[in-house]
Amino acid sequence: MNIKSPEDIAEIVKEARKSQGLTQAKLAKLCGVGLRFISDLENAKSTCQIDKILKVLTGLGIKINMSLPATE
Repeated sequence: MNIKSPEDIAEIVKEARKSQGLTQAKLAKLCGVGLRFISDLENAKSTCQIDKILKVLTGLGIKINMSLPATE
């Protein structure tokens, strides 16, 4: 999936959390972040900190791959 917006990340996190049978509270504890952060992340709040987002993605087993644009 190409990530183009905070909503894309929110959708992935929420879907992964639910598919793993985790509540927001359990995910927060697993990742070492607050419940409010998980809620904000799943609601696509643009003020979420990238380091915490990475913790949550790692906690859910989601891998991130980035590629640089091709140069001519």
